[in-house]
Amino acid sequence: MTMIRPALTLIGLMTLLTGLAYPLAMTGLATALVPEKAAASLILRDGQPVGSTLVGQGFTAAAYLHPRPSAVDYDAAAGAGTNLGPTSDTLRQAVADHRAVWEAEKGTPAPMDALTASASGLDPDISLANARGQARRIAEARGVPLAEVLAVLAAHEQPPLWGLYGTHRVNVLAANLALDAAHPMAPAAP
Repeated sequence: MTMIRPALTLIGLMTLLTGLAYPLAMTGLATALVPEKAAASLILRDGQPVGSTLVGQGFTAAAYLHPRPSAVDYDAAAGAGTNLGPTSDTLRQAVADHRAVWEAEKGTPAPMDALTASASGLDPDISLANARGQARRIAEARGVPLAEVLAVLAAHEQPPLWGLYGTHRVNVLAANLALDAAHPMAPAAP
């Protein structure tokens, strides 16, 4: 009995400290230092959230950049990879299918991020090669010169983290919103 009371007291204290005080302090600090990131990096249009720069969305229309394939159909609540390894016939077939579609549309070798899902299934960014590879389709769908679409994509290019980690990339949602702003689509006829 002499050991139980101090043990229970320590459990209660650590639960309050690590389960309540620490998360609240970190949330408060993040909100003060980087409020946009603490609020899930939401992008607002006319005061309404249209997405987050941190979570990929499934754009499929020809006039938009298409994201990486997603193992979870871009469902943030179910974010996960496929867990398929290099010996998986399912993975090989999915890569072959994505490659066939890319190369039939564009006539060029597909970049790796156009073929495979990210580890989370929700990657918001695509490689610069992937974005540029889609530019012609976007320009044709929007009825604008290719150079204008490439200029929007270049303006949204993000360098590797600290110049060291990763590759040059484009945030799909941010670039698509910029494309809408620079080259609005004509409303569909009724």
